[in-house]
Amino acid sequence: MTATATDGELLEAWRAGDKRAGKQLFERHYDAVNRFFRNKAGADAPDLVQKTFLGCVESVERFRGEGSFRSWLFAVAYRQLCKHYRTRATEQAHFDVEIVTARDLDPTPSRVFALRREQRLLMEALRQIPIEFQVALELHYWEHMSDAEIARTLGVPLGTMKSRIRRARKLLTERITECAASPAELHSTLGNLDEWAEQLRAFALRDDGGV
Repeated sequence: MTATATDGELLEAWRAGDKRAGKQLFERHYDAVNRFFRNKAGADAPDLVQKTFLGCVESVERFRGEGSFRSWLFAVAYRQLCKHYRTRATEQAHFDVEIVTARDLDPTPSRVFALRREQRLLMEALRQIPIEFQVALELHYWEHMSDAEIARTLGVPLGTMKSRIRRARKLLTERITECAASPAELHSTLGNLDEWAEQLRAFALRDDGGV
């Protein structure tokens, strides 16, 4: 398969027995899946990336083509993340992605993948909103998914997802307001939120972030 092959073409070739197509498909999306886990699972991220792709290999024949390969891939990643968090939650019976935050489960992440104060502020604010909302916003800002794609990824109706994204943005603004060190930092972050989010996407895979 050529580098210009679509995800759908690679997927069909992989299902037909072309292992190289499967490898090419995973290489195409590796950075995005790695980025998905890095600020939520810390040192466990590489293991979760591996489990996600293994889960795809094991379940590819059950994928019926509803939505894009990418939304299906992130759905697998999201399930792996939730499974990972459930094993870490002190009260597993009460684990709820609409309530629990990444900071609740990992209060002192080993690294913060950002360079500017605004980027650090945005990253910390994301970790302080419920996991399901954090994931929705990151898929929107970092992976440029549509509301429909995010809804398929998280397994909820489109109308519900639109409401959740509005709620997520409101919560993010509240957390940024609470965490900002100064009015200037607050104004800069909220006034250029899309820009900071896009720049943060580029730094999310770097290993030279501060502690």
